[in-house]
Amino acid sequence: MGVLCDSQIRELIGIEPFEDNTKRQGKISYGVSSYGYDLRVGSVFKIFTNVNCEIVDPKRFSERSFVTIDTLDTGKDHVLIPPNSFALCETVETIEMPRDALAICVGKSTYARCGIIVNVTPIEPEWRGKVTLEVSNTTPLPAKIYANEGIAQLVFLKADRVCAVSYADKRGKYQDQVGLTLPKVD
Repeated sequence: MGVLCDSQIRELIGIEPFEDNTKRQGKISYGVSSYGYDLRVGSVFKIFTNVNCEIVDPKRFSERSFVTIDTLDTGKDHVLIPPNSFALCETVETIEMPRDALAICVGKSTYARCGIIVNVTPIEPEWRGKVTLEVSNTTPLPAKIYANEGIAQLVFLKADRVCAVSYADKRGKYQDQVGLTLPKVD
């Protein structure tokens, strides 16, 4: 396996909308980078709350565990994640992975240096859709997350040969997700 560079990313990976990495004054960076692609977080967030006294169960995850906020409805450019809590959100970009590549999604250092962590997740060969991200606020203070700005980076790995079984072959449960998707167990 080898790491893909910027020109290979443009040629081999389906990313829509695709953005060059240019300086955007006052914005957290996004777009193609030397060996990856910086994703933007969209406008819809599901902020974890205990207001309904739900139990966190990955096999029976309750929508009542979250408060949904769309920054387009609030007129703000950000959401606040409460102390020691998290939010689910989706990327602006839709990704389409080729059969001979894998991506690892990691948080951007700008947020990490503030105690805001994006869960590391793989994007498997032939996976398609918008990426649902989990963003944790590890601090004892509220944390601001800016909609439509950079939040995470995909690092792409190209295989020496095509995989035997892709995510599409397995009919993965998160294939072709359009929006923010809660946990599922088949």
